[in-house]
Amino acid sequence: MIPFTLCLRSCFPSATKSLILSKKAIIRKASGMAGGLCRASIVVLHRSLAPAFEKFCQANRGPLPLLGQCKPEMWMLPSPGAVPDIRTGCPQFQKYESGACTGLLSSLKEYSEQLKDMVTFVLDCSFSLEEALEKAALSRRDPAGHSHAAAYKTTVPCAAVAGFCCPLVVTMRPIPKDKLERLLQVTCSMAGEQGQPIHIGHPELLGIKELSKPDYGDHVACQPGDVPVFWPSQLTSLEAVSSCNTPLPFTSVPGCTIMTHLKDAKTPPQCLTPETVLEIHLISQDPLRYSITSAPAVRKIRELELTIAIDPGNRGIGSLFCKDELLKASLSLSHARSVLVTTGLPTHFNHEPPEETDGPPGAIALAAFLQALGKEVSMVVDQRALSLHRKLVDDAVEQGVLKTWIPVLTYQGGSVEDAQGFLCKDGDPKSPRFDHLVAIERAGRAADGNYYNARRRNMKHLVDPIDDLFLAAQKIPGISSTGVGDGGNELGMGKVKEAVKRHIRNGDVIACDVEADFAVIAGVSNWGGYALACALFILNSCEVHGRYLRKAVGPSTTAGEQGWTQALPSVAKEEKMLGILVRHKVRSGVSGIVGMEVDGLPFPGVHAEMIQKLMDITKQHM
Repeated sequence: MIPFTLCLRSCFPSATKSLILSKKAIIRKASGMAGGLCRASIVVLHRSLAPAFEKFCQANRGPLPLLGQCKPEMWMLPSPGAVPDIRTGCPQFQKYESGACTGLLSSLKEYSEQLKDMVTFVLDCSFSLEEALEKAALSRRDPAGHSHAAAYKTTVPCAAVAGFCCPLVVTMRPIPKDKLERLLQVTCSMAGEQGQPIHIGHPELLGIKELSKPDYGDHVACQPGDVPVFWPSQLTSLEAVSSCNTPLPFTSVPGCTIMTHLKDAKTPPQCLTPETVLEIHLISQDPLRYSITSAPAVRKIRELELTIAIDPGNRGIGSLFCKDELLKASLSLSHARSVLVTTGLPTHFNHEPPEETDGPPGAIALAAFLQALGKEVSMVVDQRALSLHRKLVDDAVEQGVLKTWIPVLTYQGGSVEDAQGFLCKDGDPKSPRFDHLVAIERAGRAADGNYYNARRRNMKHLVDPIDDLFLAAQKIPGISSTGVGDGGNELGMGKVKEAVKRHIRNGDVIACDVEADFAVIAGVSNWGGYALACALFILNSCEVHGRYLRKAVGPSTTAGEQGWTQALPSVAKEEKMLGILVRHKVRSGVSGIVGMEVDGLPFPGVHAEMIQKLMDITKQHM
């Protein structure tokens, strides 16, 4: 990249000084590009604040793409004569005093002496939503004479630097849901990273209470079938200036831009190729939420999904398979802050404990990776198995499978209110404790209210009604759920119960009646837990998805920086987990033999091969 100072030398200081002091319009309300110029906004600060503001822009590059800055007394702006005078005497600058905007100015001539100690920052405003809408064949709905897109203060904090600490400001456009994919490709091909939305869906997920009351600009109403789409806004700079509480900064007026030859070399327009195409996926209806990731990441996760769907027991699970359930489940988990995991399917009634080995290893593998991502993780299990699972967690921590201990809870049931009270703070559905529930090889309630193993034997006396939590979650906005199963009688498999009844032996009796939002089908349920962890690794190693997760604020991170690779499942870790299970006399799922078997399959062997395949898919091309 050309250094900013080198770019700025191409302008003439004396000329740009006269422009910034003149009442002639060097800043204009412009909607297009002219003569290779691009639009920009400015922030003028005392030189003592310049280093901090530069770092603030670098840390929050999404809303504050910095094109350059000038030294005091240079006041670098566009080349002289680059922009025609369309209006004289109009307000072009805002003056701030101690954090508050105290006036509009048509020039800064009266502040010539103060400007000698001030630095001008130039921020890129070249991306035009209006042009993108036109290119995507979407009609504009702006009111006539609309100066700039409606913009909203959010509750998303920008990364703070020194005295600069403010919320992210975003612009919004309503887009028909069947045009979302087209718009995404157009905006990203036009402006690269800057054209990528940072949120698609319910405004309150950004802390925006009313779309009809923007903080800047004029509201554009959503029509039936529209989805609100949000982009980071350079108006964040106004909030940053207010936050620093400096005596006398200036900014350009919202909706007014300068025209400059400076270009942001970090985000050139992209030519879309199969490797750079982005994909958008609906992950929640209540509240409405979409997520974005790259096409290569999607391909990897689909490969994981097909890999775990082999049927080593020849039980007919291929008939239960639904495409992209792993993808949508992992996208939803990636957005979650707090996850509740459950497992436990007792099948060996002549043993104590009657648990099988399938379930706990996959649950703990997923919990370990969620921990690595900084998410809160808890487990809920049967009361009679509480001591067992706490020992499993303790040993997993001691063996290094889990980084730290996770809470292991129980739920005894009772009423809808009890389930809601368990899931929400003070029982308030507006304050859920968990964003996502995951069941891995967990006994699921059948239509007659009983719980069955694959042989139709009722095990209700060994199972607590944790299903009630999944049922309650369906009515609490903000909680999603995933069920992982390999036979159709597991919690969450209600989503595919008709297929279970038709294609699985004893399916008409054993089919779970309780749905999860996402049903992940695996030949062995543990594999589903491993695959979810691997899919999360893929997503959080994808810069496109990472930018969307962090709303384009704060620095990007890599898997290496976070230690995610060490948190992935491995053959060594799963051997440790199976050793722990054997030590606590947890039984094999089919044979009932105490030893190194899972669902009757030898370990190492099939399971070691499966884990290695998942690792190979996850790490390829990284």
